[in-house]
Amino acid sequence: MSTIEIEEKSVEEAIAAACEKLKLPRESLEIEILSKGSSGIFGIVGARKARIRVTAKVAPVEAAADNAKTVLTEILRHIELPTVVESEVRDDHVYLNIISNGSGLLIGKRGKTLNSLQYLVNRIVQRDVAESVSVVVDTENYRSKRESSLAELAQELGDKVKKSHRPVTTGPMNAQDRRIIHLTLKEDHDVRTKSKGEGNLRRVVIYPVKRGKRSARETESNPDGEKE
Repeated sequence: MSTIEIEEKSVEEAIAAACEKLKLPRESLEIEILSKGSSGIFGIVGARKARIRVTAKVAPVEAAADNAKTVLTEILRHIELPTVVESEVRDDHVYLNIISNGSGLLIGKRGKTLNSLQYLVNRIVQRDVAESVSVVVDTENYRSKRESSLAELAQELGDKVKKSHRPVTTGPMNAQDRRIIHLTLKEDHDVRTKSKGEGNLRRVVIYPVKRGKRSARETESNPDGEKE
């Protein structure tokens, strides 16, 4: 939420607390003083805290973009590689692009290092920002290239299943990669997909669909409720 109410001993302390909570400077906040508070008698009896209502002037996702860029830049500062981080907001998502001459090291095997960076940035940003915002970390267009290669793999495996009439199982995949497999084959009514396994060993199984079984395919494409 971008509007919050805060109580502190004084108005200034309440404003400072709001800036800290929303991770925004004072000039980016609209501040309404609900109560100036009172020190009471001897600062004890009848004392009342100051209360303010604060609204962020910028959209939460824009604030998250600035925060995410700062977080990733600080993380990369500890890696002995020259890097520059660019941020962009698209469709309520924050996209961070790392420009570096050591992109291979940042990507890691099958994107593991890049995914770890993305996970870490998301955890920190979700902790610091009031709204839930998704952050995507990329470099050298790796994610779009990965998506294309996985879509091609899904088509190849789907064709194999239709020819052999036997299920085919992918190797272990993270949730993001499994989602691409599911979505690629979603409109192919001759196969159905289902995620199986636990944790890092979770895979996608592609099954052939017999005639008259389309409804079963539709209900089992993603029966475990994964957000893929």
